[in-house]
Amino acid sequence: MLTKTAAVHDKAWKQMFDAFLEQRAEAAGEEFKPFDSGADYNEYVDGKPRYDGVRSFLESRGIELPAGDHDDPPSAETICGLGNRKNELVLELIAKDGVEPYEGSVAFVKAARAAGLRRAVVSASANCKDVLEAAGIADLFEARIDGIVTDERGLKGKPAPDTYLAGAEALGVEPVAACVFEDAVSGVEAGHAGHFGHVVGVDRVDHAAALREHGADVVVKDLAELILDPAQGGAPDGGAA
Repeated sequence: MLTKTAAVHDKAWKQMFDAFLEQRAEAAGEEFKPFDSGADYNEYVDGKPRYDGVRSFLESRGIELPAGDHDDPPSAETICGLGNRKNELVLELIAKDGVEPYEGSVAFVKAARAAGLRRAVVSASANCKDVLEAAGIADLFEARIDGIVTDERGLKGKPAPDTYLAGAEALGVEPVAACVFEDAVSGVEAGHAGHFGHVVGVDRVDHAAALREHGADVVVKDLAELILDPAQGGAPDGGAA
């Protein structure tokens, strides 16, 4: 939602899952059905903690694997092993290509900061801090609830509201006075479940209807659409962004 890493994650998920599925199909003498970068990514993994995404997609294919442990090697055929392989691929891609922020999102967060609104970033990724720093926008946020914090506190990932509630708590703001901004279906579900004052869906992949169906109060193509003209009152109202 802040940086153009969705394509990076999608590429890493596909590379990891396709290698696993192709090997599995070959061993069983079955037809190889690749990971769908559109439907499978949006439905099963986008916005979710890494291991939850692995588990969710495998369940959609009727595949059961042992959970394993968080320090499983990327070669292990476990939920954690596959998740760690995906993370390894993401880091390789980020190191190779860098990270580019969405200009509209950055402009909106800067406008929120100028208006005195509190700001927290909530991400399922354990690489959130590195990504924000690589994009040069880490200083725009007062609090960060990411995959590392989620694991440390035992929080449930999206679509559960735990991480967003933790973000509001870190800012000292009641959920009803805060707004959630999300481009993932699981994320707008989390905002809706947490009874936040407003949930904004950001439609990056032409799934506006799905975002609305799962709890978005309004859907925009880019957060720049929400920046008010100074002549009309400046930044949006609210306790936190």
